[in-house]
Amino acid sequence: MTDNKGMVKNLIKFVSPLVFSGLLQLLFTTSDLIVCRFFGSEHSVGAITSTNALVNLIVNLFMGLSIGANILMSRCYGIDDKQKGQRVVYTSIVLSAIMGVVVGIVGATCSRYFLQWMGTNEEVIDLSTLYLEIYFIGVPFNMVYNFCSALLRAVGDTQRPFYFLTASGIINAALNLLLVIVFKLDVAGVAIATAVSQVLAMALVLIYMRCKKNGFFELRFKNIRLYKREALEITRLGLPAGMQGALFSISNVMIQISVNDLSRTLGAAAVDGNGASASLEGYVYTAMNSCAQGVVTFGSANYSARNKANIRRVILRTMMLVAFSWIVPGAIVLVFSRSLLGILVSTAEAVDFGMQRIFITVGTYFLCGLMDIGAYSLRAIGYSVLPTVISTCGACGLRLIWIFFIFPMEYFHNITWLAISYPISWLLTALTHFICFAVLFKKLKFIEDHPAVAPQKDLPQQ
Repeated sequence: MTDNKGMVKNLIKFVSPLVFSGLLQLLFTTSDLIVCRFFGSEHSVGAITSTNALVNLIVNLFMGLSIGANILMSRCYGIDDKQKGQRVVYTSIVLSAIMGVVVGIVGATCSRYFLQWMGTNEEVIDLSTLYLEIYFIGVPFNMVYNFCSALLRAVGDTQRPFYFLTASGIINAALNLLLVIVFKLDVAGVAIATAVSQVLAMALVLIYMRCKKNGFFELRFKNIRLYKREALEITRLGLPAGMQGALFSISNVMIQISVNDLSRTLGAAAVDGNGASASLEGYVYTAMNSCAQGVVTFGSANYSARNKANIRRVILRTMMLVAFSWIVPGAIVLVFSRSLLGILVSTAEAVDFGMQRIFITVGTYFLCGLMDIGAYSLRAIGYSVLPTVISTCGACGLRLIWIFFIFPMEYFHNITWLAISYPISWLLTALTHFICFAVLFKKLKFIEDHPAVAPQKDLPQQ
């Protein structure tokens, strides 16, 4: 058995590139907003940020399947099954390509209808539609990249996806400056830069997998095909996660609809401020969620190796990392919140709207991290549907109840009370996840601690 320090060290080594990758991606996304803020049209920032909930709703259902690919590959790696691992790789590439094309077509052709259904403010709907129509062209490439990155993470390689993301992000930032400042393309320039960077990221990860030869990744393009058994396993493991992501996105779409409703009386500044706040909150969430993902990869491999004690250790050590990843970026965002919001939006009114939300969400974000750990823990021990049901009833259901029955009341009809629905839903959902995990974990008939059960190879979990 590896000692506690060794496990923490390996967890940090594993999640650090994930954290930096996520934060780097957000930095490049924020650069999109900053370029639009200073060189774009008046409401270009609001036009982009108001589409986030809709994009997540459409993409998350299918992107959740990458978690299934990650879990299945982690199990193959845990028992050193290279042949099945190769089939998982080929199947994942085909699945992600098919789903990406479907999502891209639906998103590009139906963007305006979706935005109208959400009640998007008339001042930003034309810009939002243009941005989405171009953005969704790059979705198939982004889908393939995310699936391949999930496979690499499953075998402990989080560094290469970070390198690929860095390269594509630099291209994205450079194109932003060129297309928005020089060619005056506004939100269209941002969307084109994003799509091109996604193509580059996909190309880099596929080239790397083509050249890598370790038994799990010996990619031969002529051999790529869909293996029915592996496709069904990936779907079984990942679809509940995708449904959970989609359901969360539905609740966020409803919140965005509520913000759009407020904007009819308060103006587009409410949309701008809410979107800017959500962008800053993303830094805290990304840091926490990247750490929480360690539970899936480490926990799944130890589940495959039937090592109950290590699963417990992974969860506890991950909680420590999530707490740290909340405190550091959270403190920075809270202390400098007004200045940071001022970079993203152009009016003091929009900044004030952002301030109403940011202290509530960021100040309680650790509850969201615990909720993610609870869901990932259940998936790591083979329960894919249960966390989806819990999240649907807890986080999503409660938010919808809040939106339909509490928010319309005059006293509660503001951004502050709308934001309060987040920490309440996080807390209740996290508690339910951990209660269920404690009951199910106790029933596992695994050894408490016996390293000989694990295959004779270095697992990232140990």
